[in-house]
Amino acid sequence: MGVLEASARIVQLGGESRERVAEMRAEFESRTGAFAPEDPWFEERSRAFWCDAVTRGRFGRHVEGDLAPEDRRWLAPLERAHRGLFRGGPRGPGEVLVDVWSGAEIVVTAIDDESRAELDAGTDQLFDARVVGTGDPLAVALLPGAVFHPAHATSAIEDVLQAARARGLPTHDVLDALLRMERTLRALSRVKATYAYRAEALSAQPAAPRPVRRAAKGPK
Repeated sequence: MGVLEASARIVQLGGESRERVAEMRAEFESRTGAFAPEDPWFEERSRAFWCDAVTRGRFGRHVEGDLAPEDRRWLAPLERAHRGLFRGGPRGPGEVLVDVWSGAEIVVTAIDDESRAELDAGTDQLFDARVVGTGDPLAVALLPGAVFHPAHATSAIEDVLQAARARGLPTHDVLDALLRMERTLRALSRVKATYAYRAEALSAQPAAPRPVRRAAKGPK
């Protein structure tokens, strides 16, 4: 399954495009909430950012010239990745993922290590993730970058989804809003899930992207 390897190589090339990456991260944080190295959720949110960058953000096109042909063939499938809010399982390749937002049922054949460890813990959590597939050969991968919402927030999330459907909100807007709510819950440890996850927060305006500090040019 080459898509996981191709995605990893695209991410590795981010170190050579720091200005573009900084712009993309600022935009991602404006939609989903800020994160910094001192945050306990930094690694998880960093993986989520890169998943967004290589799919929705089409970062692979930015570094296409540095990719091998076997990696470039995954650029279009990555850009068509299905984003969903999945429930529980799978416990291994070949299991069915159920997207509670769209109703889609997807059989996955490859799972990244971080998501596998979380899923193997056996908790019944909803998680924001993206899957990528190809028909030749037939394969579907769960990409790195899944964000697992706490199990005790599931009931509140279901109420939020009901409100989002009633308003006809698009997938990215709904799932980005849920990431902001998850960020609120983790940052305010004493609040209840029903305070962080509520329908009113769907209409909250995302923060404006923070200014990107550009490196000063030295003398010629």
